[in-house]
Amino acid sequence: MSATRPWDEFAGFVALLRDELGLDLSEQEAAADFDALPSWDSVHLLRLVTLIERETGRRVPVARVLQARGLREVHALTRPDREDRP
Repeated sequence: MSATRPWDEFAGFVALLRDELGLDLSEQEAAADFDALPSWDSVHLLRLVTLIERETGRRVPVARVLQARGLREVHALTRPDREDRP
């Protein structure tokens, strides 16, 4: 069993987004759908995928991420402690 990392939980994931991507989002704002996020665009999504791959050392299931409605779904799909990802 691996050690818990700060962004295994959604709050830590949001903190990582604030620190690494410069997204000034509260946890509540980050739980909204992408279309409700201020200034969200496709460049943010590309940066997010790159960040997740760097942090986890694993490839991101991009097709599934593109189907996600928001950051909470992306977090659930890509959590570092999730072993059942394709």
